[in-house]
Amino acid sequence: MYGWLYWFEPERANEVDINRRTFVMNAGAGLASTALASHTLHASGFVATEATMAGTKTEQSWKPLSDEKRRQLIDKAHFGFKEKVSGTKGVAVSTHPLASHAAMQVLEDGGNAADAIVAASLMQTVVEPHMTCLTGVFSMLYYEAKTGKIYYLNGSNNRPLNHPKDWGISSLTKDLKTGMGVTTPGYWAGVEAALARFGVLSKKRIMAPAIHYARNGFETHPFLWGEIFAEVAQVGKTPQGREIFMPNGFVPRPGEKLYQKRAADLLERLAEEGSDYYYRGAFAQKFSETVQRAGGCITPEDFEKYEVRWDEPAVSSYRGYTTVGSPPPDHGGTNVLEVLNQMENIDFGVWGAPWASGDTAFKLLQVIADVSTDTVVRNFKGTSLPMEERLSKERAARRFKALGNEVPQSPWKILFENAAPPPPGSNHLTVIDGAGNAATVLHSIMSWPWSNGLFVDGVSICAASAHYASGLPKRGERINAGIVPTMVFKNGKPVIVGGSPSVSVVPSVVQNIINHIDFGLDIKASVEKPRLGGGSISNPGAYLMEAGMGDSVISRARELGVPLDVVNPYNWHHGSFDGLFVDGHGVVSGCGDPRRTAMAMAL
Repeated sequence: MYGWLYWFEPERANEVDINRRTFVMNAGAGLASTALASHTLHASGFVATEATMAGTKTEQSWKPLSDEKRRQLIDKAHFGFKEKVSGTKGVAVSTHPLASHAAMQVLEDGGNAADAIVAASLMQTVVEPHMTCLTGVFSMLYYEAKTGKIYYLNGSNNRPLNHPKDWGISSLTKDLKTGMGVTTPGYWAGVEAALARFGVLSKKRIMAPAIHYARNGFETHPFLWGEIFAEVAQVGKTPQGREIFMPNGFVPRPGEKLYQKRAADLLERLAEEGSDYYYRGAFAQKFSETVQRAGGCITPEDFEKYEVRWDEPAVSSYRGYTTVGSPPPDHGGTNVLEVLNQMENIDFGVWGAPWASGDTAFKLLQVIADVSTDTVVRNFKGTSLPMEERLSKERAARRFKALGNEVPQSPWKILFENAAPPPPGSNHLTVIDGAGNAATVLHSIMSWPWSNGLFVDGVSICAASAHYASGLPKRGERINAGIVPTMVFKNGKPVIVGGSPSVSVVPSVVQNIINHIDFGLDIKASVEKPRLGGGSISNPGAYLMEAGMGDSVISRARELGVPLDVVNPYNWHHGSFDGLFVDGHGVVSGCGDPRRTAMAMAL
């Protein structure tokens, strides 16, 4: 049960078993559950006591891992096959082992899924600054076990109030390199809203791991080092960028420590002052001034007017399961449901699996193209359909039948004359706690790393205007984003909880749902199956297909006219399915996706 604790804190793992056995044997039957809830041994090496009768918590200071154990964890931040884990007391999966570990420590401290996922996301802003940042987005789908309610928190970004009225899509790539690509950030507001509604631990405790590793450093894993090297011209443009990523005038070697002391100061201040500093104080002022000097139009008013959205999730069904996804303007989850509604018309027993049948792969590409193009076109035209109509089974059947043998056309080809989609950069992560609460979050730099080279208080300034390509919102309103927090339920209980980053967000989630529901694959087998469907960066208008699909599938798709960009097996643009599967007995399983540096951990 304490597998992750045995790996990194074996002496404490032995103690926790002894302590728990002692409590169970010595407590009366009626008090056993209270004793177990009231005394929890923590991976960080200390015991906190929860006074359940009084409804209060006593928190003690968080303690970091030893140098040796930290390095052991970071060494696991690699691409390739990962270990499957299972548990009933809490499971987390994220794209960095230190982030997953931070979630586990929070759960051990008596925190819930919301506390754990916020702690892990904050850690990712420190250890994965090439994928996410404190000025991006925080959007969360949350299942509250005690009520059975599902909530959607949209903490995405806003188009600035002073953004040019005559903005055109031709400015997209150019703007990303200047202040004009900057939008009003939602990340911190999302974090505060999630904790205010669902959290039980203090912000200081939840933020402690991120603050520590920002200030005291951590070893740079190869993926992060490679992205710093690739974007060194951007990160090296400003004094703060050079201070962090070129401290001696050069990019540090892989494995050397990366320090972000200004970011640590910011995180400490946010733990104390929160939005009074971020949205209504000096941070908003400094952010706005920095962006305006770089040609942007953000003002403190944009920060003052920002509010999170609590939206009703999109709900549909697939082969007797209830499917739930993020609603527009975070339309990716809704797109997942729309694709599944059409794919329900396929008998996989006859057609075969997408990874094994060229005809099935072709049909899946058609459906993905149909749904994504319809969404983007309607966003631009302002003709989006009501959710009931959008997700109706009758509409899905009509659209599926109308596809015929038509070659799938990317929205980038139809709308933007084969302009290349902006490169991806995002993190997804998922946590299910011992009480059954489930949280799945997308947070992101919303495009490529450090695209404008701008920093404030030691953190990168996110350029989310790449998502204007999914439909330009009104000034001061939310961007349209293909964000895909998704859940699948059976008899009211979660079966699949997760999502994915990158250009292949919808195809990644759809294929993992099909893998599990239609073919019974466990989480490890599912994430290791080859994938298709993302839009190619290097060959605009073409669809990515991993070479692991096999020659027969690839040749059949080409025979049917699909414009393909065949890429390496486990291509990182196909995202990272950072999701968890739950069996009928409540056992939760996770496995890091080989396409990223992901790791799952379980209590």
